[in-house]
Amino acid sequence: MTQESGRSMIEMLGVLAIMGVITVGAIGMISTAMRTQKLTTVNDEVVQMVTMVRNIHGEYDDFSNMNGTTIFSAIGMSNKNPYGGTYELSVDPSNPRQFVVKIGGLGQGECESLLAKAWSDSVGYISSNKKEGGATGSCKGASGTNYVQITYGE
Repeated sequence: MTQESGRSMIEMLGVLAIMGVITVGAIGMISTAMRTQKLTTVNDEVVQMVTMVRNIHGEYDDFSNMNGTTIFSAIGMSNKNPYGGTYELSVDPSNPRQFVVKIGGLGQGECESLLAKAWSDSVGYISSNKKEGGATGSCKGASGTNYVQITYGE
């Protein structure tokens, strides 16, 4: 009698099942990493915009002459955000000593994450004694229609 060596069908199915579970876990981790990277990118780009606005307009008492297009050109940055929407810079209509950064084109999850984030140098964050995030916005619309606004200045 000769002995045969090899794998049975059940052993092969077991290996395929294990590989499937590992793949599903890896996809979840990659998705989380991509989501975290986009949030980090938005944070970095907002900080860059705020710094540039303050550098350019630091000699003025207000931001009434601010032009968002000029700011984006000056910092060599597109007004497109990682979520497919846009950034907008504008003067706060109720106070020309403040300017608003608007992050548009967000899905509900991204919008809620950005609303909950502590925007440490924003007017809302400082005036709430660092108890609120400092952002306002609308997160109840269809994906791509939500936005977050952050006010900076005095």
